[in-house]
Amino acid sequence: MTTGDVTRETTAAHAGEASADTGGAVTVAAVHSGPDWKSATDAVLASLADAATPDLGLVFIDSRFADHYGDVLARLRKGTGVSNLVGASGEAVIGPGVEAQIEPAVSFLGVSLPGLEATTISLPTGAPLEPAMERVAAAGARAWLIFADPFSIDAEPLVRAMEARARDVPLLGGLASSHDMRGGAAVFAGGEVQAGGAVLVGLKGEFNLHSIVAQGAEPIGQPWTVTACEGNIVRELGSRPALEVLQDTLASLDPETRARAQRNLLVGLAMDEYRYQHGRGDYLVRNVMGGDRESGAISVNAIPRVGQTFQFQFRDAAAADEDLRAHLAILKQRLLPGETVVGAVLCACNGRGQGLFGTPHHDAQALADALGPVPTAGIFASGEIGPVAGTTFLHGFTASIALLTARAR
Repeated sequence: MTTGDVTRETTAAHAGEASADTGGAVTVAAVHSGPDWKSATDAVLASLADAATPDLGLVFIDSRFADHYGDVLARLRKGTGVSNLVGASGEAVIGPGVEAQIEPAVSFLGVSLPGLEATTISLPTGAPLEPAMERVAAAGARAWLIFADPFSIDAEPLVRAMEARARDVPLLGGLASSHDMRGGAAVFAGGEVQAGGAVLVGLKGEFNLHSIVAQGAEPIGQPWTVTACEGNIVRELGSRPALEVLQDTLASLDPETRARAQRNLLVGLAMDEYRYQHGRGDYLVRNVMGGDRESGAISVNAIPRVGQTFQFQFRDAAAADEDLRAHLAILKQRLLPGETVVGAVLCACNGRGQGLFGTPHHDAQALADALGPVPTAGIFASGEIGPVAGTTFLHGFTASIALLTARAR
């Protein structure tokens, strides 16, 4: 593997690899598909043949290899020498510039950072949260990656508990997914398949971690203030019936935009009312559940509050593409001189990908287009974890990206 190299294929066979070496931060990534777990894993190892043993390995395995998760992990441990190997399963996996949605694949990201300390906390099914949260608070990590099995743990309380204990640090990750709706999802810790639950990875060292949470939505109309609400029911916006405001908003759109919005209508709730103006990334995006013509109220998949800024939104392929690329452009502008993205963990909703965009590799390719051949690994998740305006949430239809950066010495 050569530094900065990325390969991509758009046929059934998927392959991609990348590496980076900046300021003592060395990262390598490879994704390969194959007709069986062994050929896919061996292809990944062949791509990593010249790489040194990483301090931390992140592995993502297609759920079609579910019967051989343990075999894949054992082979990667032996082939890379990494002892701290964590990750999750996905109904498809992601690598540098590649989203392997057709043929099953294995994706690996090896990370070595100056002064890196990686704390891995296993939270098996049924284990109490509090002891794990005490370890989270004591770890003093600068960032946390969270991978959870949605079939065996309620991720919402976990995210809230992490938010309370790991204050003011980024929390990102995703929920394992599977082709089999009855199960088959898994998380991995210490190079072993964990019996459900969640895996938490705290990171300390000489690096920065930037987050992108691209919710794939486009605002329509104007921002409003919630003036009457109860639970998830919004009764008034700007002292007008909320449903009336929605109808007027849709009526103000050109016919093409109105048709797009009516197919997937959403709301955005501003998370920081102290901002003079709200822009991309300031809204928590949630679904509109319905409306009541008699009362003029609408129901949303969130709990708004009186005084909160509220704006209608919609989502489709064009909006999701624009949103992700805009977030990436903003992130690129915010990098300091000499600061380079050396690794990425991408958890994309399993409702994105080729099914939404109509073309393969969309999110992974957008990342590469914006930031170059970044060593990347991840999954198509059944839920994505990441911050909006400094508060962490569990999302849907989102691309959540953890970006590790280092500065040249």
